[in-house]
Amino acid sequence: GRVLDLPYNLCDQLSKMIPIEGVKPVSLQKALETEPQFKERYDNEEDVRELIDLAQKLEDLTRNVGMHAGGVLIAPGKLTDFCPLYIAEGSDSAVSQFDKDDVEKAGLVKFDFLGLRTLTILDWGMRYVAQLSPGGQAPFALETLSLNDRGSYELLKACNTTAVFQLESRGMKDLIRRLQPDCFEDVVALVALFRPGPLESGMVDDFINRKHGKAKVDYMHPSLEATLKPTYGVIVYQEQVMQIAQIMGGYSLGSADLLRRAMGKKNADEMGKHRDIFVSGAVAQGVESKQATYIFDLMEKFAGYGFNKSHSAAYALVAYHTAYLKAHYPAAFMAATLSADMDDTDKVKTFYEDALFNKLEVLPPDINLSGYRFAPVNARQIRYGLGAIKGTGEAAINAIVAAREKDGAFEDLFELCRRVDKRSVNRRALESLIRAGAFDSLNDHRATLLASVGMALELADQAAADINQVSLFGDLDTHPDTQPTLADVPRWDEKEKLLQEKVALGFYYSGHPFDAYASELAGLAKLRLKDLAPSPQPVLLVGIISALRTQMTRRGKMAFVQLDDGSAAVEIPVFNEVFERHREWLKEDRLLLVEGKVSKDDYSGGLRVLVDKLFDLGSARTRYAKALKLAMNGQSSAVKLLDLLKAYRSGEGGCPVRISYHNGEAACEIALGEAWRVDLHDSLLAGLSAWLAQANVRVEY
Repeated sequence: GRVLDLPYNLCDQLSKMIPIEGVKPVSLQKALETEPQFKERYDNEEDVRELIDLAQKLEDLTRNVGMHAGGVLIAPGKLTDFCPLYIAEGSDSAVSQFDKDDVEKAGLVKFDFLGLRTLTILDWGMRYVAQLSPGGQAPFALETLSLNDRGSYELLKACNTTAVFQLESRGMKDLIRRLQPDCFEDVVALVALFRPGPLESGMVDDFINRKHGKAKVDYMHPSLEATLKPTYGVIVYQEQVMQIAQIMGGYSLGSADLLRRAMGKKNADEMGKHRDIFVSGAVAQGVESKQATYIFDLMEKFAGYGFNKSHSAAYALVAYHTAYLKAHYPAAFMAATLSADMDDTDKVKTFYEDALFNKLEVLPPDINLSGYRFAPVNARQIRYGLGAIKGTGEAAINAIVAAREKDGAFEDLFELCRRVDKRSVNRRALESLIRAGAFDSLNDHRATLLASVGMALELADQAAADINQVSLFGDLDTHPDTQPTLADVPRWDEKEKLLQEKVALGFYYSGHPFDAYASELAGLAKLRLKDLAPSPQPVLLVGIISALRTQMTRRGKMAFVQLDDGSAAVEIPVFNEVFERHREWLKEDRLLLVEGKVSKDDYSGGLRVLVDKLFDLGSARTRYAKALKLAMNGQSSAVKLLDLLKAYRSGEGGCPVRISYHNGEAACEIALGEAWRVDLHDSLLAGLSAWLAQANVRVEY
């Protein structure tokens, strides 16, 4: 797609349409045969057809030469005596031209050193645990942690595994939901089983059914019970293949390893020789020839899928440690997790939402309290890290923290600009901090702070220049005689405040733009997006457009609209005819109402919305509103009311106006005549709310 200069979103959308079998996507041809949406786009969109036709020609070809990030080769002499080397472009490290299999054949020893970000998260997490503990010492060490902690397994069984190493993908959560792990051996097995081979072979189903007593556990022979008991009689690990060969076939461990390799490579000649050796060894130990052959065939079948248990156990241990911290020290763990990925806004949003789901409070960024990273305040609260704010950078935040630690908390924007190193803290960084709300504890008028940044930096430069004159003129008072005045600009309304937050943080933090409309629309669109379900009848959905992309099709331009009401986000396709009719409404951060039918999407397992009609808020009010209801008292001026209404009069097509009038003596309901029906524009409602108070202005649906 990149080579053809196609939009990333188009390629991403097509990639997500390709069905997954096990954990591996099907071929493009099979996707065209089995996925109607994929086939429909192939048939109807010329650029999609060109892309897929080209991709099919390249499918299964070697894409590029890759290097194992942690692979190290060791030779008894010069490496060039054993394999050819090359230096990749942009690197100064020598790399073998042989692949992993050929370097083994050449007699080289290959080590894989895996650098895991999760180990950093665990390290930071333990430091945070220590900070929150009496005496500054963590009450436990990960190295000596019991592997039988009930809380950790309850967390796993609840599939509350976001941020838990190796166990956080959607597919893995589905496997956990089925398996319900309740011991460490189950976690080891999870890591080993979540691979294409076991998932496609039926091993996983067999393992789960045996664990839950739905299928009989068969160890095949009493001598193998100790080896196979942890996996309910299913051969999951390579080590089990070797142990069976040793116990039943009389192999040494070295010979058993050769058998394991032969099985993995499916070498027929080698397997024939090993079959005879294994059966002979088993018969010598009193096992019937027929049973020995059956066991060997099972070993051969599962050896290709077998995973290295030591590898799986090592990963499972890290997974267990992360689960333990999340279960018992969630603030420390989530602060470390958020800090490790704070350069990735999407991940920060995911982990932030998971923290809220786990009933943690994420306190806002604060120029006087936050550090560069996220940090726990106590067992249930996390302070937002300034480094996660876009446009700041580590140097700027470190300079701010250093100035704060040296001379105490900042008093205002002007004082901060005088105290920090302006080589590190520039205008962009300050503006980002203000947009994110980091200055709210000093002054919550974000608009005036943002408008004053330039002046504050100029005054700080002037103060620094004055200080430099001290050596010429003696002791001068370099502090200003009068406090500088902030720019006089209107406050942002809630919507603008949230939009500016999104610019700085990548998502809405202190609220959601939909909240401003929620009370009015509660009587109109009763269904929240989190409660969306298939319906044969049209439903009305409403939310803020949080993301939007368009693309050309044979039938014209269409759009994919991500609708978000604060409870969930749903992507909705808007096809050409509806798109062209309402394209002026399809803009990011605008409110949109969608009337359509909801059905199950068999490919994604999610839901699909087929759009019939779109409305902006004004047209939805006109279409669905029964009346504009105003509450007025004897102090209200009829002339003022008519002045406000007359610009929006629309006659028969408008919304009726009804007034609940009361004074000290009586109360009555007044319905204005047909000539005073109005269009319900935001500006009319805003004017009425400013005059009568928002509680006295209501649209009835």
